[in-house]
Amino acid sequence: MNDLTRGERLQIMLTKEELTALDNWRFQRRMPSRAAAVRELLKRGLAAEGFEVADDGSRSQDFGVTDNDKMARPDGYAHPDGEAPAE
Repeated sequence: MNDLTRGERLQIMLTKEELTALDNWRFQRRMPSRAAAVRELLKRGLAAEGFEVADDGSRSQDFGVTDNDKMARPDGYAHPDGEAPAE
């Protein structure tokens, strides 16, 4: 066993579109697994400037990943390739 152990499990539910976006991002970057892709996206998201704290009373359904989601981010970063759209 390697030195990096992960003792906590995180289970999330995704829509079909969110899973497609994750898989597309993962395959474009040759990530070895969905878990690795999610960890990389978490790392990037937590390091990003302009991170906002969720409002009190926010629910899980208020946060989406793809443009089809009700509350997809208005800054344009909710795209399968992880890049902002061209203006």
